[in-house]
Amino acid sequence: MNKAQILIFNFLDVFYPIFKRFMDKQTYHYLACGGGNTLFGLILFFVCEHYIFHQVNVDLGLFSIKPHIASFFVSFGVTFPIGFFLSKYVVWNESNLPGKKQFTRHLFFVIFSVFLNYGLLKLFVEYLNWWPMPSQIMTTSIIVVISYIVQKYFTFK
Repeated sequence: MNKAQILIFNFLDVFYPIFKRFMDKQTYHYLACGGGNTLFGLILFFVCEHYIFHQVNVDLGLFSIKPHIASFFVSFGVTFPIGFFLSKYVVWNESNLPGKKQFTRHLFFVIFSVFLNYGLLKLFVEYLNWWPMPSQIMTTSIIVVISYIVQKYFTFK
């Protein structure tokens, strides 16, 4: 174990007794790491949409994209590698699969998640006329449940 892993485990384990009655340690680590990374992603999404893209379409030359979609891509680009490393080294660290295989499986699931996130975000915001932030929270919640199942039983099996 390296120093970063030890630091993360020590921090997480301070709060584990609160949740011990409700879940095993691995599920707690998944929720804590995933929840922290997800919260970071949602904050980044909000900052991008409101303060970087100012809620206006982003002109990319040949085409433009809506600010909530641009915000999602920026947020995703930052949180994807963080999520993989937390999953690999903190949550599912006992996995015997080679890192390359884990990364490939994780990448394929994440590509699926990107399309699912994009589709759900477009559905909620552009067709159901929901606000972007609640839409992203709902989308994220759906994907988190699917992600736990896929990571536990496939990616880091």
